[in-house]
Amino acid sequence: MTIQDLVGTYSISGSNQDESNEITYKGVLTLTLDQNNRIKADWLINSHKQKGTGFFKDNILVINFSYKGDDHKTYKGVAVYRCITKDILDGFWSEKHGNPLYLGSEYCLRMETTERLN
Repeated sequence: MTIQDLVGTYSISGSNQDESNEITYKGVLTLTLDQNNRIKADWLINSHKQKGTGFFKDNILVINFSYKGDDHKTYKGVAVYRCITKDILDGFWSEKHGNPLYLGSEYCLRMETTERLN
């Protein structure tokens, strides 16, 4: 798999950085490449936008992200995805000021695919 294979739009479902493993949000993740062949990520979760940049090696995608909270503060974190196929990403994430005892999780399915998540 190459970094170019990951470019596209994914439907996401995830859980927040707390003790519950239940799905707490759904949204869309769009991956593009910049002029240096690095990943650019844009999430839209409900009406919240997040953005990030990252890199890819050995079927692992790492993205440093940030967003403005409802309190107008900027929040930062990192998301790590195992690229199961070019259409399925299985990941976890952590924010700097999140609960350090837990990781959030995120599952991504390319919107144009017919594959299914388990």
